[in-house]
Amino acid sequence: MALPLPIDAEVSDAIDSLPNRVYDLGYDAWGFHPETAKQLYTFGKRVFWPYFRPAVHGAENLPQGRVLIVPNHSGQLPFDALVIGSACFLEPPQPRLVRAMVEFFVPTVPFASYLFARWGQITGTPENCRRLLAADEAVLVFPEGARGISKSFSKRYQLAEFGSGFMRLALEAGAPIVPVAVIGAEEQAPAMNMKLLAKLLGVPAFPIVPYPPFVAAVPLPVKYRVYFGEPMRFTGDPDDDDDDLAERVKTVKNRIESMIHMGLRGRKHVFW
Repeated sequence: MALPLPIDAEVSDAIDSLPNRVYDLGYDAWGFHPETAKQLYTFGKRVFWPYFRPAVHGAENLPQGRVLIVPNHSGQLPFDALVIGSACFLEPPQPRLVRAMVEFFVPTVPFASYLFARWGQITGTPENCRRLLAADEAVLVFPEGARGISKSFSKRYQLAEFGSGFMRLALEAGAPIVPVAVIGAEEQAPAMNMKLLAKLLGVPAFPIVPYPPFVAAVPLPVKYRVYFGEPMRFTGDPDDDDDDLAERVKTVKNRIESMIHMGLRGRKHVFW
């Protein structure tokens, strides 16, 4: 599916500079297709980057090699993932292709499974994450999952419960965790969720916003602020019970909460 934009030269050079794990047919082991990805990142740079005007702080904290990127999640639709992925690609001296762990329902959406794979994203199973980390990839994980992205506007910037799976994978792979705070996404689609309709459609949420076209597909032009924290490293047994991992998970959650509060204090307005 081609986008009506010429490929950006900077984006093309950056993707061509990535480690070459592409096979003869043009795809890597997870379905990533560099030429299709160039279209996405060109679209992100030419359209979403000017639209959200993200201010990115601490991109130099993103290490080379295997890493788990762990942000807060919000906004009804995952524009925050697109901005984070673009920031990791466009901001550091050495571009990183981020592999986002997408929700299980996404591959059921027409064309989504095909396109997400071509863009380098993958269904969020532990085995997929293990394989990516073993290949020294940068993996984007939202521990709040659908609970975070579908929260009501009244609960903005209040983190939902974190799962412990990301911590198990970090311990198993010996991968650092980079905490990320995203400011702005909470206000991009102030919505109420139609839970009954979401249940009928088999999706985590069906958000309705109080302005045309009344669905969250068109976000407000909020200004994003993205803060990358210093890498956090943990030791321990990945097979420990959830209760034994809870303190480490809480440490990451507390770090993100602190970064969110600092970002909110430094923000003068939602839109600039």
